[in-house]
Amino acid sequence: MRWDNLDESRAALFGTDVVSRTVDTPEFRGITFHEVRARSIVNRVPGASRMPFEWTVNPYRGCSHACVYCFARKTHSYLDLDTGLGFDSQIVVKVNAAELLRRELAAPRWRGEHIAMGTNVDCYQRAEGRYGLLPGIIAALRDHANPFSILTKGTLILRDLELLRQAAEVTEVGISVSVGFLDRELWRTVEPGTPAPERRLDVVRTLTAHGIPCGVLMAPVIPFLGDAPDQLRATVRAIARAGADSVTPLVLHLRPGAREWFMAWLGHHHPQLVRRYERMYADGAYAPTWYQRTITRQVHELATEYGIGPARPGEARRIRPPAANGTPPHAVPPEPTQLTLL
Repeated sequence: MRWDNLDESRAALFGTDVVSRTVDTPEFRGITFHEVRARSIVNRVPGASRMPFEWTVNPYRGCSHACVYCFARKTHSYLDLDTGLGFDSQIVVKVNAAELLRRELAAPRWRGEHIAMGTNVDCYQRAEGRYGLLPGIIAALRDHANPFSILTKGTLILRDLELLRQAAEVTEVGISVSVGFLDRELWRTVEPGTPAPERRLDVVRTLTAHGIPCGVLMAPVIPFLGDAPDQLRATVRAIARAGADSVTPLVLHLRPGAREWFMAWLGHHHPQLVRRYERMYADGAYAPTWYQRTITRQVHELATEYGIGPARPGEARRIRPPAANGTPPHAVPPEPTQLTLL
């Protein structure tokens, strides 16, 4: 594998401590990595009183999953980078994330509060296969018995299964996988850089089989493309069969940055829906309340029908270690804490 250093003038975007690289292998073709040494890694969520979590760790900015609806696209504009293709291909990598996290968790001011990951961009996106930041991050959280949760579309999380099991023996760990629909044609165009929905459900199945409870964030439910009753039923049924212990629906929302990119995608792939979307989202980023409630009710009814419990995805679980006789570990539900999402 050959790494090519890019023009150092790119350092102006991030400060002087940055190296920008491209990689000449097919899986990274067209992607530029900006390696930076962050000054801090545990971030307080703005408006945390309105969110189900207060602290986050985001080792990457930008995301090669390239989901056209991703709300985090706007954040790339803060770096003077494009929120469309630039967000998909200009990936900021905080190479010192693990060592920085250990230092921050050990600081006297840190009170061991819950940390959410995957709430901005996916921490198990393609770049993680190259940089391997998550094992060090999870190990730091484990060693400090600090509760945490992860939301992901990435199958690479299974690489860290043993670390997750170890962490869950000493603290509360919540895992959620995002699967909004099963339609493969929709997936290929709207989430082109992600593993297929079926592969994500395999992650749920594998985690559950290893005693790590896993919920599903059924997101996004995309109006007029993924919200028909038979589509919702098929998705919830597949989630139940994968062994998910919870399912939480979330209707598509279109914040600035994502809205423009999604509407351009819609105009290209489904031009007949453009006017309907303009009316549905005329008042802002969110679909009308009546529509959100309708989808939520339908999904909850289906979840009950298929035997999925009421707990929310990402709620932390502690895994009891195996008994002396080799009985497999099982989950002990704690007091509800975390995570639906965004």
